[in-house]
Amino acid sequence: MSTLEIRDLQVSVKLPEGELKPILAGVDLTVKAGETHAIMGPNGSGKSTLAYSIAGHPKYQITGGSVTLDGQDVLAMTVDERARAGLFLAMQYPVEVPGVSVANFLRTAKTAIDGEAPKLRTWAGELRGAMEKLQMDPAFAQRNVNEGFSGGEKKRHEIMQLELLKPKVAILDETDSGLDIDALRIVSEGVNRVRETGETGLLLITHYTRILRYIKPDFVHVFVAGKIVEQGGPELSEQLEAEGYERYVAARA
Repeated sequence: MSTLEIRDLQVSVKLPEGELKPILAGVDLTVKAGETHAIMGPNGSGKSTLAYSIAGHPKYQITGGSVTLDGQDVLAMTVDERARAGLFLAMQYPVEVPGVSVANFLRTAKTAIDGEAPKLRTWAGELRGAMEKLQMDPAFAQRNVNEGFSGGEKKRHEIMQLELLKPKVAILDETDSGLDIDALRIVSEGVNRVRETGETGLLLITHYTRILRYIKPDFVHVFVAGKIVEQGGPELSEQLEAEGYERYVAARA
């Protein structure tokens, strides 16, 4: 069973004038295969910084702590090594990749992770099946990655990657952002299919509780000022919906 362990993670970002601005101030978190963790908190609390730091974004500088996946030092890995090791990041704002079709992108990614190319006929069937589950037109596979995609199409494409690539740990950064109710339901169903396999640990980052009506977390963590300030079960998200983050923010002021 795969385990992502984050211990006392401290992260800063370099400002234009060259100074380092601390963002994460000692984060401790363990995510095991089959678990779903929701990270909630106000804007600017460091939620996305956590996601991108784990993934290896060069903008962020690790100043302390550790991140391991099944005992391997994630922070010592390059970005592509992290992906091959089993980490997956669904970005809040997925980038466009002109000239690369969805089908080619996904098969290339699968080949890089597995170390060998999937059999073409088998892969075509898996790709078609994944698109059907997400209610996507088969022609979508021939479009360039994220080029001209609507917000909903981008998020469905991210979940299609999640289902096909089968990572050990997936970080979903505000997957509910910009989705209408129908798209949110379809995307959530895709995430739940991955949950049900019990093979992937999920770290779900969100401002709001609406996606948690469809995806029930095992654990909820409140993020304020770069730290986890409270943890609990799904009932904590309901409390946050009713009360907001004000008391946590005030306590850190």
